[in-house]
Amino acid sequence: MPNRTTRERIADQLRDEPATAAQLAAALEVPEPQVYGHLEHVAASVGDGEQFLVAPPECRDCGFDRFDDPVNDPSQCPSCRSGNLAPARFTVEPAE
Repeated sequence: MPNRTTRERIADQLRDEPATAAQLAAALEVPEPQVYGHLEHVAASVGDGEQFLVAPPECRDCGFDRFDDPVNDPSQCPSCRSGNLAPARFTVEPAE
């Protein structure tokens, strides 16, 4: 589908399998910071019968995963200040 928008291509990728923003950026040849803006729009516009799900970032040192904005790229853990974070993973799945 050659004329698909970046947001449509992101949604298509996320319907196929969960991905991080970095993975989406690499697959779609879009700068990673732009992916986050697109993800917010994808979340608001998924079709009826679908849901946009986020596995939030998680601190690999202390396990903290209650970030205020999971559609974000935090630089450090607010709990222990570690920069050792697993990135958020995004997916689009059928609604239950």
